[in-house]
Amino acid sequence: MKKEIGNVEIIIEKWKGIKGSLIMALHELQHLYGYVPQKGAQQISTAFKIPLSQIFEVITFYNLFKLKEPGKHTIAVCLGTACYLKGAPDILNELKVLLKVEEGGTTKDGQFNLDVVRCLGCCGLAPVMTIDGEIYGKVKKNEIKDILAKYKKKEQK
Repeated sequence: MKKEIGNVEIIIEKWKGIKGSLIMALHELQHLYGYVPQKGAQQISTAFKIPLSQIFEVITFYNLFKLKEPGKHTIAVCLGTACYLKGAPDILNELKVLLKVEEGGTTKDGQFNLDVVRCLGCCGLAPVMTIDGEIYGKVKKNEIKDILAKYKKKEQK
C-alpha cells in the first residue's frame, strides 16, 4: 500500500467535501487495488470524518465491494433460474472441488476467485459461467478442467 498512498490521497482530494461522494471514493479505491484495503478505508474515514464502522457498513451492504484481494482470474457462475435448472449447481460444485475453494473465496495460489451471480443475461446459453468476463455457455461438468487449464497456461507463459 505504501507506493499507492499518493493515489489514495488523490482520490480523497477529488471526493472530499462533496455530499454523497463516499461510494464514488470507495469505487475508485477498489479500482486502484482490486478490493478495498482496510488502510485505504481508514484514510477515507479520517479525511471524510465518517466513522470507520459506517464505511464498512457501506462496503458490506453493496456486493460489488470486496474486502479481500481478489484472485488473478475471476470466475462467475450464474445461478439464475435458467442456469439453475440446466445444471449450474453441478458446475459450481465441480469448480469448488477442482479449485479447492468455496464461493466468494480465492484459491491458495491466488489465481482464481470463485463468485456466484444471479443472471448474466445469457439465458439461452444456460448453464453459463464467465472467467474474466469471457462467457462460457452450455458448460458441461467434464469441460471445466480444460477451461481452467487455458487460464493456468496463460500464467506459465
